[in-house]
Amino acid sequence: MMWPRRGLDPGSVWAQRLRQLEQRLRTKEERIVVLETENAVLHLKLAEYQGLAGGSTKEVLQLYAAHGQQMKLQKSSVVTQLHGAIKRLKQDLKSLHSFALELSKDFQRQSKTCLYQVLAAVHGIQLQNEAIRMFQIKAFDLEQSLQEVTERYEKEKQKRKALHNSLVELRGNIRVHCRIRPLLPFDDAAGHSVSQDRQRNFSEKAAYAADDETVLVKCSRPGHASVNKTFQFERVYNDLESQDAVFADVAPLLTSLLDGYNVCIMAYGQTGSGKTYTMLGPQSEGNLAFSIEEESELGIIPRATQEVFRLISEKPQGSYWVEVSVVEVYNNEIFDLLAKDSYGKAFGIKRDVVTTREGKSDVPLLTHETVKNASEFLHLVNKGLQLRVTHPTLVHAHSSRSHLVVTLTITTVVFGDNFGTLWEDEQTSQRLTKESSCTFLQRMRDNKSTSSSRPSSPVQFEATEKMKQVKTRLQLVDLAGSECVGMSGVTGAALRETAFINRSLSALADVLGAIAEQRAHVPYRNSKLTHLLQDSVGGDAKLLVMLCISPGQKYLTESMQSLGFGTRARQVQRGQVKKKNFPLPSKAK
Repeated sequence: MMWPRRGLDPGSVWAQRLRQLEQRLRTKEERIVVLETENAVLHLKLAEYQGLAGGSTKEVLQLYAAHGQQMKLQKSSVVTQLHGAIKRLKQDLKSLHSFALELSKDFQRQSKTCLYQVLAAVHGIQLQNEAIRMFQIKAFDLEQSLQEVTERYEKEKQKRKALHNSLVELRGNIRVHCRIRPLLPFDDAAGHSVSQDRQRNFSEKAAYAADDETVLVKCSRPGHASVNKTFQFERVYNDLESQDAVFADVAPLLTSLLDGYNVCIMAYGQTGSGKTYTMLGPQSEGNLAFSIEEESELGIIPRATQEVFRLISEKPQGSYWVEVSVVEVYNNEIFDLLAKDSYGKAFGIKRDVVTTREGKSDVPLLTHETVKNASEFLHLVNKGLQLRVTHPTLVHAHSSRSHLVVTLTITTVVFGDNFGTLWEDEQTSQRLTKESSCTFLQRMRDNKSTSSSRPSSPVQFEATEKMKQVKTRLQLVDLAGSECVGMSGVTGAALRETAFINRSLSALADVLGAIAEQRAHVPYRNSKLTHLLQDSVGGDAKLLVMLCISPGQKYLTESMQSLGFGTRARQVQRGQVKKKNFPLPSKAK
């Protein structure tokens, strides 16, 4: 209980307090009136909603009753349908069961059959495996037998080849090799008015290498049966064999060169058959010189020179000197391709060929250039090739119109009375070799200073008891190609060139025929070519003829002519080739 503060009237305080309470009472009463009003309104709404709810309940009951009836009807129809479906399923199940039984029985029967078949197959495989093992054993035995037979065959083949070469040496036969070039783009029938069937035949191969000693030619004519002809030679090269393979069979002849034998290698064949490629190597367009950089494509001439200088390098220094001459036979005239004018410029000078008292052929005033290595030789040959005459034909765009003859003359310095002691005293050998080398070079300088023209023959040493010379020659010949005028399509000056070429090749065949028949007179002088090659063809040199033929049906006639020439040349017996005699060793006193 709050006591009135001092100084205030308690009666006024209580009166104020009373007024506040009355005010709150009136507020509460007003609030009660408002709530009673709202309560009455709510009672009215509740009565209204209860009326509505009673109506809705009836409608809901009616809906429930209708829904129940509808569900009863649906259940009765679904049950009926289910009963029907169940019956049908039972029937299908019975059918499937009976089918399954049949299928199971059939599977059992088939499985038994398959099992029997598998067992039979396994048994058959076992038998086959045993048979295969037996065959493998037999195959192994046969392979061993084949290998032994092959080795024996190779040995017998080498023996046969050695005996054949010995026989060739004794008889003096001409070695004949044949090279078949591949088909080339210009082998079609362009430029000739022939039928499409003939053009198709032209593109077919007619010449094949049956083996390394046999050429097979298929000769076919319209309306006639095809006939196969074979030609046998010492060596046959197919169209896939390289320049290396060709030179490998030529190289042994070069060893004979330093043993005192003359050697001649010539290429024969129609124009466009690959003679120049075989002898020199590939030539670029517009340039007759061959490239030294393409070593794998080099021909016989550059390779032979490299081999000769390699063999010389193995000999005592200064005991060998090499000179080279390059000539062409054009329109039955001989031209010196290394001759120079007063200004030192190379140009071809006409020379003549004569027969010496000893019966040997010689070309007076022919230029001989001394070379120290293969590079100098190839440089000179390239200079000479720039002057060689060529002319395009329908068969070959760079057809050679002349015969090219490159000659290497090797001078061997040997010692007579001191020969026996020469190899016993190494110091004496070196001293004499050095003296001979200095004498040779001094005489070369003296000869050049006293005469502007080239000597007609290699510088000669004085034949003394201590020093003698032996000369051997390597002649490398690239013959011009034989031509059929109708095939090559040449006219005018080229036609005249063709006539001279064919005439000189015919003269070469006549010379070989005369030697083969051992006639008393051999017509060397019927052509400048045969006169120039008289010593080599006549038996003073080991001669190798490299036949070059085209494989196409288009050139069948020309190929047969070349093969016939090679066959006749192979039958020529010239007698044993003579060796240049070295002084016999004598004992020092």
